[in-house]
Amino acid sequence: MMKFEKRPVGRSGLEIAPLVFGGNVFGWTADDQNSFKLLDRFVEQGFNTIDTADVYSAWAPGLEGGESEAVIGRWLKQRGRRDDVVLMSKVGMLERRKGLSAANIEAAIDDTLSRMGTDYLDVYFAHIDDQEVPLEETLAAFDRLIQAGKVRAIGASNYSAERLAQALAISQEQGLARYELMQPLYNLYDRADFESTQAPLAKEHELGVVSYFSLASGFLTGKYRQLSDLEGKSRGDFVKGYFNERGLRVLDALMSVAEELSAKPAQVALAWLLHQPQLTAPIVSATSLAQLDEILGSVELTLPQELLTKLDTASR
Repeated sequence: MMKFEKRPVGRSGLEIAPLVFGGNVFGWTADDQNSFKLLDRFVEQGFNTIDTADVYSAWAPGLEGGESEAVIGRWLKQRGRRDDVVLMSKVGMLERRKGLSAANIEAAIDDTLSRMGTDYLDVYFAHIDDQEVPLEETLAAFDRLIQAGKVRAIGASNYSAERLAQALAISQEQGLARYELMQPLYNLYDRADFESTQAPLAKEHELGVVSYFSLASGFLTGKYRQLSDLEGKSRGDFVKGYFNERGLRVLDALMSVAEELSAKPAQVALAWLLHQPQLTAPIVSATSLAQLDEILGSVELTLPQELLTKLDTASR
């Protein structure tokens, strides 16, 4: 088991390990058997948080959404580990349960709990900012779920700092549960938006932060050194946009630091995130035990200040 300190999730009372398993692969690129092995290894090493969404993996041919939640539910039932894990899921993007109206949130949580075979979620995220529904309606619906014991805390994914600040103000004014956690896009390449607007908000309001696309869809693993490397890859379309002058500069610095530390580029990219003061935990994903072990090793990698500066300079 790896050694690390768990980190508080806002003011929720929840504490999570410094890496969160991203469940978008479950039921998509990882079948039940493989998913169970990955989850087993993850918790055996002391990590405790799993992030999913009702929409995973509706984008894949032959799938309709809910597959990831169902895989996790089967693993929980077989292993009996519900009390050992912090479960996070999201509502708002699945076509048949789209948006953040009160009626939709109340129906979606029951669907999610049924698929996962549990009475409650630890964190329920608004997956998107639904600007067609008043923030008051969405927050009141989430508050009722907390009062009913179906959800312990709520979070906001893909909200701008401005809209999240509005939501926090409404919660305070109306005595409603507040978003304790944000889930932004944040990595060594995609950093400007979070650091300029969202990080100060997180600091001011003591919000937890779990970042998605922590390895820039695989770009920061160093596996793809040129565009031709993307041919036939499931994440190819996501990664193409990183192949520009700045992206290649970041990649060169990442490879150089990895070589200096005898580490993998993915470990260095995650270690950089773990050194960022406002981040609670990056979301990571893997489809093989070897890949997962490599990723988990990032929590034991210390980056000296001069190497942090080298990465910061390259990614500005």
